[in-house]
Amino acid sequence: MAYLSDPKETIAVLQRYNFNFQKKFGQNFLIDGHVIEKIIAAAGIGKEDVVLEIGPGIGTLTQRLCEVAGDVVAVEIDRNLIPILTGDTCKDYANLQIVSGDIMKTDIPELLKPFGKRPVKVVANLPYYITTPILMKLLEDRLPIESITVMVQKEVAERMETGPGTKDYGALSLAVQYYSEPYLAANVPANCFMPRPNVGSAVIRLTIHEEPPVNVKDEKHMFALIRASFNQRRKTLVNGIGNAAELPYSKEQVAAALTKLGMSETIRGEALTLSEFAALSDALQE
Repeated sequence: MAYLSDPKETIAVLQRYNFNFQKKFGQNFLIDGHVIEKIIAAAGIGKEDVVLEIGPGIGTLTQRLCEVAGDVVAVEIDRNLIPILTGDTCKDYANLQIVSGDIMKTDIPELLKPFGKRPVKVVANLPYYITTPILMKLLEDRLPIESITVMVQKEVAERMETGPGTKDYGALSLAVQYYSEPYLAANVPANCFMPRPNVGSAVIRLTIHEEPPVNVKDEKHMFALIRASFNQRRKTLVNGIGNAAELPYSKEQVAAALTKLGMSETIRGEALTLSEFAALSDALQE
């Protein structure tokens, strides 16, 4: 069995199976053992854990996950990779279940049901083109998971972690921080991947909150306000929310709610904290 943290082994496996990278799946395989150890350390995996891996590729990270976790379930969208995983690179791991499918269409609770109440941690080197939809599915569906440790585009990791008043702060920052506590664990240069991406990457861990950090009467309503506030981020909240077709508020109503909360009518969305958006959501619904 090939041990894939050596780039020569990765090349040998790809050649053995005449594998061609699929641009539509955003495939960039990790080829650096040090980075794999950083992911494992950030995720804090132990033998009691079940790991859900999204997009195992040829199994570089999967091999180490199988060595440190109790059980690993790996969901892979590219059918051409399944024979490599099952018949070659990961064939010796009895604690691994490989699932052929699209994580966005997978019934994750059903997949995890056999493991009962054991702690579940998500670990993945995510395709950059679909990072946000995958993360929002994992967070919004309130799946039975403790944490999500993922490799993402560096810029996206920074957006998840940042606070109000910065250029990177936006709807993604607020959504991630409502559901979890983000921790940027490591920056990863482009030469750690094959093929080499055009952007830098980062490992970020999201520790899921047991209870959201703010109280809000209607979280869907709050996130509709947040999206409207950042759709045209140079606009004031009065204009952003007042002009949003999916929201029923006039500019006068938005201005009145802001005044009631002691905020300026000229304030922009990027200045509000999560708790201030929750307060504004409740005030508008009253």
